Amino acid sequence: MIRSYLYCLFFVPLFLVSTLESSAQDPQYSQYYAAPLYLNPAFTGAEQATRIGANYRNQWPGLNAQFTTFSAYYDTYLDDYNSGVGFLVMNDVEGAAQLRSTTISGLYSYELRLGQNAYFRPGFQASYIRRDIGFFENLIFANQINPADPFGPTQPGNDLPGIGDPVNLLSLSFGGLFFTDRFWFGASTHHVNQPNQSFLDEESVSRLPMKLSLHTGVKIPLGNGGYRNDFTHMYKQRYFVPTINYKRQGPFEQLDVGAYLFMEPIIFGVWYRGLPYKPVEQQSNRDAVVMMVGFNLLSGLNMGYSFDYTVSNLGIQSGGAHEVSVSYTFPSRNQGKPRSRDTVLPCPKF
Repeated sequence: MIRSYLYCLFFVPLFLVSTLESSAQDPQYSQYYAAPLYLNPAFTGAEQATRIGANYRNQWPGLNAQFTTFSAYYDTYLDDYNSGVGFLVMNDVEGAAQLRSTTISGLYSYELRLGQNAYFRPGFQASYIRRDIGFFENLIFANQINPADPFGPTQPGNDLPGIGDPVNLLSLSFGGLFFTDRFWFGASTHHVNQPNQSFLDEESVSRLPMKLSLHTGVKIPLGNGGYRNDFTHMYKQRYFVPTINYKRQGPFEQLDVGAYLFMEPIIFGVWYRGLPYKPVEQQSNRDAVVMMVGFNLLSGLNMGYSFDYTVSNLGIQSGGAHEVSVSYTFPSRNQGKPRSRDTVLPCPKF
């Protein structure tokens, strides 16, 4: 017990310097297209149907400082208004300090037809973010110890007034998406108002950095497969989809480069994440090689699993990262009603 008290006395100042004054970064998903509303608000309602989905990521389970992220979303398309609306909730726990972030977002997008099979979708997102440090729940300070009974109940402490109290943020984000039946290009900027995320007093300022994401790809048909086992007598789809996703937030940059292979109903993916030629703070900017497998069913159910093989200095002993995604697109209630567009968004669902 005494050893743990001394450990807290020495560790807390270092923890405050390294954590409370640093710029926290947003969580990331390897299956970024399986978290479409998180990637870009312009994806809201892009399926022109009602959709629900969830994502779970467990990063570095081999370390005590693992990161876990869970999110769920709902979106739908309002055909009479050419608009998509949606909601996103996320819970993220970071590292040994257990920095917890809970996010609730409302999203809106509008679809514009630019020409034959060419569309543009601007999007907007407003998010309420609540952050707190779970580590403080386990700390015991010197003035909380009763000298007459050091192993008895602890006393109220006031060493760090206000520290550990939750922080509430309002974040505004924007995005845009251009697509045809074979190509897409999207850009999003999150936290454009850069809210103050400091856990210290109101005079202390630690801005949440803006996050920029650029994502693009092209769908390359590979010919028809066998006949589908249904009444449509249509061929199964086959296509190859190279993709790129660039992210920058504060001093950190990453690039996802890879491709998906769809052999209906199975989809495979592999890509590399990092910018090895551009180190961050003298540290190599290599992250992981990601491998993914999943399936897309005609019923509207999509599921995927991916594993990040860590190639950074942490090595594979960190446990890499495991990620699971699931979504379901509901059938249209107006099967006989003509749709406002026949073009299907070509980017993958993973």
